[in-house]
Amino acid sequence: MITAFGNPVFDLIKTPRVDTKERILSGCSTNAVLALNKLGEKTRLIGAVGDNYRGRFEKEMSARGIEFIVIDSKESGGFSLNYYDDQGNRTLDLLGKAADITNINPEWYQDSQAVLIGPILGELSCGEIKRIRKNFDGLFFCDPQGLLRGVDSDGRITHSKPDGIEDCLGQFDVVKPNELEGKILTGIDCRTDPHGAAKMIHGWGCKVVLLTLAELGAVVYDGTECVDIPPDKIKQPTAVPAFEVDLIDSTGAGDTSMAGFTYEYLRTNDIVKSACFAGATSSIMIENVGPDFEMTEQMVRERAGKLLEKIERGWDIDLSIQS
Repeated sequence: MITAFGNPVFDLIKTPRVDTKERILSGCSTNAVLALNKLGEKTRLIGAVGDNYRGRFEKEMSARGIEFIVIDSKESGGFSLNYYDDQGNRTLDLLGKAADITNINPEWYQDSQAVLIGPILGELSCGEIKRIRKNFDGLFFCDPQGLLRGVDSDGRITHSKPDGIEDCLGQFDVVKPNELEGKILTGIDCRTDPHGAAKMIHGWGCKVVLLTLAELGAVVYDGTECVDIPPDKIKQPTAVPAFEVDLIDSTGAGDTSMAGFTYEYLRTNDIVKSACFAGATSSIMIENVGPDFEMTEQMVRERAGKLLEKIERGWDIDLSIQS
């Protein structure tokens, strides 16, 4: 069992290639459990949903065999996302904010191999996160996006670094920021110095940092060596990628990276193989929109294998590197 904490959302999404026109199920932890479910994992999602979307949410989870614990809320969360380039840059406007996740019962997650923390908009406090860590000794994974978000007077999402976030992120085994979140957390431009950002975050106490960089790939660091995945894209952005991707909607790319890394890390305890699997998982997600698409372990492994081959061929890296 893998348990994820974070509010589901129902979003409107517009990209250069797609316009949903109606709200679709999404969310950091939601996308992660949906991806893990496609890979055959048993999953549980814990989050707040309002009556306006609760019936639809429960129906979609039940149809996939995903367990869920719903926290009552006056409304459901949601965003209007408008992408304006191919690097995942977007405007993000609030459509609704669900309740916070509080009074967490340890019985909700004590049967889990891994607990994923993926808040959307501040619904999990650092205090609650520390209480979960105190009661759980399995793999603890954080996508920090929702810990860094706020809302301005016009309903547009803002980002800032909260006090005490270093100690909070130090509770985790794996922390996965994207380039924007990495810059907010460290002050470092992650496109020019991703290694510096990854090392700073690692210094706060987590075991592994997976820093995702949109079309440039990712950096994974466990305190020994920063590994670029794929090995040439950061230094040579125009380099031929390990495989072609037909980008349709980058929503959920980081969320499914979290899913893919967790899935492979639980099996191999190898950060390089897990990071390649994470990148391959997200590459399938961004070729689709919404939760209803095909993704199998075989599909992911085919792409992950190409990334691993590129690393083996391009760099003298021992693939047994582990955290």
